[in-house]
Amino acid sequence: MRATQAESRREAAGVRDWLAHNAWRLLVLFVCLLLPLAGFVALAEEIHEAESLYFDQALLWRMHGLASPALDAFFLLMSRLGYQWGVIPLDLLLVAVLAFRRRWRNTLFAATAFAGSALLNIGSKQLFQRERPSLWESIAPESTFSFPSGHAMGSMTLAATALFLAWNTRWRWPVAITGGIFVFCVGLSRVHLGVHYPSDILGGWCAALAWVTGVHVLLFRRRWSPSAAAKP
Repeated sequence: MRATQAESRREAAGVRDWLAHNAWRLLVLFVCLLLPLAGFVALAEEIHEAESLYFDQALLWRMHGLASPALDAFFLLMSRLGYQWGVIPLDLLLVAVLAFRRRWRNTLFAATAFAGSALLNIGSKQLFQRERPSLWESIAPESTFSFPSGHAMGSMTLAATALFLAWNTRWRWPVAITGGIFVFCVGLSRVHLGVHYPSDILGGWCAALAWVTGVHVLLFRRRWSPSAAAKP
């Protein structure tokens, strides 16, 4: 009886110690993986059932009401930086730099995050086949499907990947702040231009964040922590 009680106390102490050292990991998994995944599933279910999300058109019209030549030019630039002028070149550059420095695990992480995000976006668009908004004639029209936003996914994938890689360096917070502003501006640009519903942007952000976090957990599972990304 006493042996059983002692073993139970040791086991309870072991659980407390584990929680004390790993609570932050559980928090990161919850915030960066489970919550975004749940958000994407909720949005996808509504869109799959062809439900109209109450905030989509209201926010589109509100953004359109702010239109001006200066804002149009700014958001058109941000939209291009969110894809062909910025995200894609930076993706390739980051993978090339990591490979040149022989950070092979980090190279695999970044390459898998970028390529997988792009494939996930293409597959999701074909699965849901949501038509783009047509409330007004856009100055930057698109012809592909709408959900989830490729620009939102691409920018969030780049920002999240860079943050994991920079987490254990002095660049952690500059990367987090710069990446957050960039992701927000790219997403807002797609709504301002009238080529995406706000729910497309939210879906892209959720899918990208969940994907990048999942890839990081798989590749660094034996020493899982943001700081692991800073090591070769």
